[in-house]
Amino acid sequence: MRQRLSLILGTACAALLLAATPAAQAQPGAFPTKPMTLVVPFPPGGPTDAMARTLAAELRDKLGQPMIVENRAGAGGNIGADYVARAEADGHTLLFGTSGPLAINVSLYRKISYDPTRSFAPVIQVGYLPNILVVNPALPVKNVAELVAYAKANPGKLSYASSGNGASSHLAGVLFNSVAGTDLLHVPYKGTGPALNDLLGNQVSMTFTDILTALPYVKAGKLRALGVATSARSQALPEVPTITEQLHKPYDVSVFFGIVAPAGTPADRVTKLNHAFAEVLNSPKVKQMFAAQGLEATADTSPQKLAQFIGSETAKWKDVVKKSGAQLD
Repeated sequence: MRQRLSLILGTACAALLLAATPAAQAQPGAFPTKPMTLVVPFPPGGPTDAMARTLAAELRDKLGQPMIVENRAGAGGNIGADYVARAEADGHTLLFGTSGPLAINVSLYRKISYDPTRSFAPVIQVGYLPNILVVNPALPVKNVAELVAYAKANPGKLSYASSGNGASSHLAGVLFNSVAGTDLLHVPYKGTGPALNDLLGNQVSMTFTDILTALPYVKAGKLRALGVATSARSQALPEVPTITEQLHKPYDVSVFFGIVAPAGTPADRVTKLNHAFAEVLNSPKVKQMFAAQGLEATADTSPQKLAQFIGSETAKWKDVVKKSGAQLD
């Protein structure tokens, strides 16, 4: 009886010791174990914020934990990106990044505390938002070839508006000049609204802007779409050829969206996150919602593909920023 009692007590003590250890409190490989945070590095209400909230609402059923969207805006997305880069690498804090913080800003800003290719573990590319080249209808050109010919025949006459020095609309024009051999004059504004107002008033010749912003004006005949600034045509304007098609040279200044975690996040957690996001992105409901926002889907949604894409985009924009001469504090 004593031996039996000792055995029972010993087994009970061992069980209590195991229960007290952190490893035994959760099932092996359990993740996530607490609410997750999806950081949007821009203010609430914009397209990036809307996409992030759509995904976060759908992810709860896939991961078993709520996903909270947290806006940490400032410095072109750098503040939010830096916050995630410094977060614990356990997969519970993610960044909903864009071309700015994940590719352009490292070359554009004089001081930046993270590296887009080394500070993050890529999870999945959400998709991309096409930019489009639009001109005032008074300009006597119908396509990109005619625009290039007109610009070369009238040096210094054509100008393009941007939402500010170093903005994607500014860099898009720099890249266009480089690819097309033109010398379009850059006219910076304080935001997209003022730039569009002057374009509609024929104070400037053209601009590069996202397709959602341009579409109502194109449909109304107030602006003329010359080319889509992506490698493939847009579903929103399938009749408009790409600039690449017309120049017979690569030209892509679309805004991409990607989910990343802090560098060092365990590979199995990255894989689980990737599969969960991919399942949500492929659902008819989310596909329809994103298509209505002008977002184009990405064919390959693997973490490896996003890593390669961030690397190539970072290298591309480094050269463009250098040519632009733009530098921000």
